[in-house]
Amino acid sequence: MDPRIRDHAEVLVHHSADIGAGDTVVVSAPPVAEDLAVAIYEELAQVGATPVMTYGGDTSLGADRAARAYLKHADEDDLANPDHLQALYEASDATIRVRAHENVTERADVASGKSAAYQKAIQETRHELLSTTWVLTQYPAPADAQLAGMSTAEYADFVYDAVNKDWDEQREHQAQMVEILDPADEVRIVSGDHTDLTMSVSGMKTLNDYGENNLPGGEVFTAPVPDSVEGTVLFDLPLYHQSKEIEDAYLEFENGEVTGYSASKNEDLLGEVIHTDPGARRLGELGIGMNRDIDRFTYNMLFDEKMGDTVHLAVGMAYEECVPDDVERNDSATHVDMIVDMSEDSRIEVDGETVQEDGTFVFEE
Repeated sequence: MDPRIRDHAEVLVHHSADIGAGDTVVVSAPPVAEDLAVAIYEELAQVGATPVMTYGGDTSLGADRAARAYLKHADEDDLANPDHLQALYEASDATIRVRAHENVTERADVASGKSAAYQKAIQETRHELLSTTWVLTQYPAPADAQLAGMSTAEYADFVYDAVNKDWDEQREHQAQMVEILDPADEVRIVSGDHTDLTMSVSGMKTLNDYGENNLPGGEVFTAPVPDSVEGTVLFDLPLYHQSKEIEDAYLEFENGEVTGYSASKNEDLLGEVIHTDPGARRLGELGIGMNRDIDRFTYNMLFDEKMGDTVHLAVGMAYEECVPDDVERNDSATHVDMIVDMSEDSRIEVDGETVQEDGTFVFEE
């Protein structure tokens, strides 16, 4: 076994999930990631935790072929919340999910409308999963390497450089942006000729993601005030969603809601995301990428949203941790991140002050 896999498992168990003796843990991993699952189980045994395994990684239906088979043949009206899986999460302390694919386009022929209906159906189970101590990570499977345009060995180097790092140092680096954003009132994102977006983050909490819920970590994120978003944004990096690529997604906002949208590829899929439910027409997240070890786009949002010269915005659900109890939280069955490249002709303003220009933060040399 590659020793970096054991290092990955150690970070997941001890840093990301902080699992201890007596904890009950759900490990969800597809067969292609078996080596990492084995290493995770070894670490869980050493700390005295009790694991169970589910066959999957990134969906309640299990691995991609099984998920495709079910969604292709199920009647949309029969899609329901899996109460038995929800009960498992209710009885568990932590969840470790491993993303890896044998075919990244396995679900490409599933109607996007049915996939959206499924996401709505499992909303209660998703909320229960997120109430555990959870972490989502990536195993460097060949299909994911192919999607990224890399050899399997090159992709493994890329993944482990981003995952197996000094997370205390990364936390301190990102804390500088938290200090700027957390007390802020207004944020403005400007990029090129098509992106000029303002939003209020007043009263919202800014979180420092240094490899806890997501591994790799490497972002600072918060939630916009739902009705405050105004302007336009062009997501100039592609979105890979439901095994399909959306290019040049463009959104217009008034009073916090999407009033217009377009895309040069798969615009209909973008529309189905926006129309999932009322909450999907609002922004649930503003994230700022800060992981400099993620230095290229790979069609994998778990990595791409952490790149140090990007901003990502998510339509749909806002994370509860970002929103005070007495403030309206945007809720939705979906949460879809989209990325703006901030490396050129771009800036982030916080309360009128430029804090990042062309990808470089004010606290960076």
